[in-house]
Amino acid sequence: MSQADITVIVDTGCANLNSVRYAFERLGASVVVTDDLQTIASATRVVLPGVGTAKAAMAALNGKQLVATLSQLTQPVLGVCLGMQMLTKQSQERGNAAQDCQCLGLIDTQIEQLDSHQLPLPHMGWNQITPSSHPLFANIEPGSYVYFVHSYRAPLGAHTIASCEYGETFSAAIAKDNFMGVQFHPEKSAQVGAQILTNFLKMGVTQAPLTEAQA
Repeated sequence: MSQADITVIVDTGCANLNSVRYAFERLGASVVVTDDLQTIASATRVVLPGVGTAKAAMAALNGKQLVATLSQLTQPVLGVCLGMQMLTKQSQERGNAAQDCQCLGLIDTQIEQLDSHQLPLPHMGWNQITPSSHPLFANIEPGSYVYFVHSYRAPLGAHTIASCEYGETFSAAIAKDNFMGVQFHPEKSAQVGAQILTNFLKMGVTQAPLTEAQA
């Protein structure tokens, strides 16, 4: 990759920034962790990580004045775990607030509590996914295992590009245009996760992401 090929990880202040960074660096990526608006806007591709609650994460984005910049990005953007959830319209993970948490609204779906049918929550550990033909999942076989830690999920819908079952079947990944999100942690998902991150690194250089309608 050329020196102009920069992957920016948005500094949301969450705890998993370094693990995501190291996962990309192991693949030879040039990575910058920042909340600088100009650096984010000029990146080859952007990663939006997140752990914790949607309410706290959106408060951090608003506090750093990142919402407008993130919403206007045209390069490939990957949300990871809570980062994926922040790409949607709203989340029920609102803490003590009376209303649902308003998210970035970039993918037309919403986040609700996972109906685990009495299986333990959070959904934690390795589980199988069923991917679509979206380029994010190139060379990923159906039934591949990835690592999850979550209690909330996006339902199956028009923007689903991979599914998983834990009590109910839910969206393991969603996408619309250049915005993609994975509910699992690719940085903790061994070789399968590394392949998914490799596929993302190819975007913005050798190919553009497909929309869910093309997947």
